[in-house]
Order: sequence, then C-alpha cells, then structure tokens
Amino acid sequence: MLTSSPTTEPHNGASAAGPPADLVFGSFSDDPPWVLDPDRLPWRKPLLAVRSVAQREVPQLVTPRRFPGWRSVRVVREIGGALGMWAIRERRSDDASASRAGLSRRLREAAETLGPTYIKLGQIISSGQGIFPSELVDEFKKCRDRVTPEPYHVVRAVLEEELRGPLEATFAEFDREPLAAASIAQVHRATLLDGTEVVVKVQRPNVGRLVHEDLRVMAWLAPLLVGRIPITALANPPALVEVFAHTINEELDFRLEAENMLDVALSFAQLGQRGYVIPRPHPTLVTRRMLVMERLSGFVFDDVAGIRGAGIDTHTIIRTGMIGFLEGALIHGIFHGDLHGGNLFVREDGRTALLDFGIVGRLSEPRRLAFLRLLIAGTMNDANSQLAAMRDLGALPRDVDLDAVARDLGFDAPAIDPTQLTADELVAELQRVTKALIGYGARIPKELLLFVKNLVFLDGAIATLAPDLDLFAEIQQLALYFATTHGERIAQQVGMDPAAYQIDMSSVTRSFGVDSSVESFTHRELLERRELISKRLAARRR
Repeated sequence: MLTSSPTTEPHNGASAAGPPADLVFGSFSDDPPWVLDPDRLPWRKPLLAVRSVAQREVPQLVTPRRFPGWRSVRVVREIGGALGMWAIRERRSDDASASRAGLSRRLREAAETLGPTYIKLGQIISSGQGIFPSELVDEFKKCRDRVTPEPYHVVRAVLEEELRGPLEATFAEFDREPLAAASIAQVHRATLLDGTEVVVKVQRPNVGRLVHEDLRVMAWLAPLLVGRIPITALANPPALVEVFAHTINEELDFRLEAENMLDVALSFAQLGQRGYVIPRPHPTLVTRRMLVMERLSGFVFDDVAGIRGAGIDTHTIIRTGMIGFLEGALIHGIFHGDLHGGNLFVREDGRTALLDFGIVGRLSEPRRLAFLRLLIAGTMNDANSQLAAMRDLGALPRDVDLDAVARDLGFDAPAIDPTQLTADELVAELQRVTKALIGYGARIPKELLLFVKNLVFLDGAIATLAPDLDLFAEIQQLALYFATTHGERIAQQVGMDPAAYQIDMSSVTRSFGVDSSVESFTHRELLERRELISKRLAARRR
C-alpha cells in the first residue's frame, strides 16, 4: 500500500524545510503525491537484466525463418490481399501518387484487421513525415484514434493478476472507461485508498505473445516486399522491421517505461532544464503489465486560446521544447522518442508535462558524439563532416565514399530553390536524390528515426503555437546557447578548438531552399512555400 511503503515519504511530499527532495534528481511537479528515492524502488532492481534480455531478443525476432508460425497464414492473407487488390485496381494508374495512395489505404485497412502490432507500426509510420511517402503517412494517421479499448472486466483481470489480489485492496475508485486506448495498453483514472489521484496504464492481455509472433512474421515477409511496392523509400521493409522490433520490444515491460521516466527526468534536472514536468511513477505499484503514476493536468497542446488566455507565452513553450529535446539527446544521449499532441500538455505554470515513455531514444556514446558532430557541422556549413556524422550514426555504410555521396547529392552545387522548379523538375530532383541515397545503402537507424520524428512534431508545434517565429533567428539562438552553455564540454568531446567554432547559416538557408542573403524566415513563410510546392505537384498529377 502507498501509505505503508518504505520507499515513500508522507503524502504531501514536501517538508517544512523546502521543496520535495526528489527534485534533485528529477524534473517533477512541485506538489507531489509521494517523494521518490531511486535507490529504494523494488521494481528497479532487475531492470538491467530485463533490458539486456529485451535487446538480445531482437536479433532472434527479426531473423527470417523458413516458416514463422501459423500466424503468418493470416498475415499473408491480409497483406497479400491488400497488395493483390492494389495490383488489380490502382497499380497501373497513370497517376503515381494515386497509386501510392491506393496501396497505402489498403495496407492501413490490413493493419487494422491484423491488430495491435500492425496498428502500432502504422502509428509510428504516421509520424514519419519526410521519412516515409506522404500518402503512407497521411493514411496511417487514421490508426491513431481507431484502437478499440478492452472491456472493463478484461482490464480488471489483468490488474488483479499483477496486484495478486482484488482491485479494491489497492484502489478506492477506478474509472471503467479509459482516458485513452492505444495498441499496447490503455490508461484509466483511479484513486488510491489514501485518496491520492493517479493514472493507471494497463497492458492488453496476451499482447506480448502476439507482438513476438508478428515480429517473426514481419521479418519473414519484409524481404519479399523489397522492390515490389513503391513506398519503401529509404526505410526499406527489413530495416523498418528491425527498427520497429527494437522500439516495441522494450515497450512491452512497463518497468522499463517507469525507468525511462526517471532517466529522462534526471537528465532534465542535471541540465537545469525545469521547463518540463515528468509524472512520478509509483514507488511500488509498477509491474511488467501495470504502471501507476502521478496524475497531472493542463491544457491540451493545441488549445492555443486556452494557453494564451492563461497568460502563457507560446513562444517560450516552443523554445523550451527545442532546447530540452536537443540537450537531452546531445548531452546525455536520451530523449522522449514519441512526441505528439497526445503525449504532452501545457500546465498552468507554463511548464510542459511529458507523458508516455514507452518509446525513448537512447544513444550509445559513439552515436551521441556523432549527433554532436552533426549539429556542429550543420551550423558551420561543413557538408562532408555532416555526411561523416551520418555515417557514424549508421545512416550510411561504414565504407561509403563520402566525397562521391557529396557530389551525387549536389552538396558542391548552388542551392536549389524548390519553388522555382516546375513540377516535373521537382519530381525529377526528388527521384534523383532518393535513387542516389538508396544506391549508397542509406537507411534510417532507430535513433535517427525517432529524432527526425520528433523534429517533425516540433515543426507542427511551431505552426500551431508560434507560426510567426523567426526560424533563422531561433536556430542561431540555439547554436549560441549550446556554444555558451556546453561549448567547452562539446569541444573536448569532439576534439575541436572552441575558438574555431563559427556559426555559418549558409547550410541552414540551403536546407530551406532560400537564398543565403535572406536574413529572416518565419514558419508561416515556410508553410506558404510548402503549400506552393504541394499545389504544383497536385497539378502535375492531374
């Protein structure tokens, strides 16, 4: 019970001497229902071994088998049927985009029929704008809110198995209707016996077994799809399955998610970044399939009117988001891996609450340093160093000829303004770059996929909360912040002279496709350029 647990402090969490003691090692709320001591959490003790086992399982799960089990029969029927109907109905369409849209719709319908694992894969794809074809991303966005919740009696049975006793022995109240239902789990409001309001995350029954079966089927099926469908791009099916397996396998144990919460909270605390609030996991009520945590409240992330009405500066929210995300990844090698509007909200004090830590990016030291070099090279307009960093991240083969890649991608040529190209020229340029990258064996490693996904979310957040934000000015401010706050540390780690660092915005302006003489560029202007390009491509399709 909460009140008798040796790992908790009194219910109000704070003492007369000052703020809660656990703020030293976590960016938590100031009015906690309990105070955590990381060294006295019983559920943490086996986690080093649990995480190691989960990581070792992945190569076995993604190694193609001659026959991956009877589950493959249903998967082949659904996926094969989707591909077959597409081949008959849309494949030969003169409109390539319409053909991809038809295939995307049929694959999404098959995913929903096949259940949690495939819906989860679709949800990850849905936030991969810029990584996956737009038709596929748009279609799989429909998977985000179409997961049917488990009935209450099923939820209760799972909880009582994890609690090893009746629900009423732990909870005074438990809402039968979930707050949210996702592919792996669903979340309910509840109240503990001492009156503490909490949120309870409950795993769907048998989802672990089903996910492992589906991963084996995906690994067997993925190589058969290479070159046969026009939507693989850089994330070819086998590579995508491997990334997905690494992502979802750890998500099946909620003790790992609770530890992710503590690790991200610690990173923010050590960085002095208090713009985020992480909910505290319960000291004892955490198991493989159940996670009880502090209940937080705030404004839905896209409630711009409510946020501004509370006197909260939306530009500050964006700046905090960018700095916190980048700092965690680049300095400590850890970041929330699945940012989207449903996983965060804005509290009345202006701080952002982060939720759902099932997917967290953890960078090995070599890859963290590669990310650092990528950031530095990008702000110094050093194209070859950027490519070298991408290689070290695993996005390019180790033996790739970087000079050849730079030439083929046109890094040594003047920047191209996409708005000045005809629709045919734009498509040809996109095809040229994609073909060149595939030819060099480019792929999307897990950490890079999660990183880019988050950047895409931040891009959308700017459009919602701060459309008139000067992107060039913010990028310069970010670079200056890192140089002044972490400059000596970064320089020592990557082996460079701090005095040699000079910001060069040429590569930034190039990435936006604008002339280097442009000094100011708002997100609203960026959206206008994107809309113009989209209209030209749509006109070409017609």
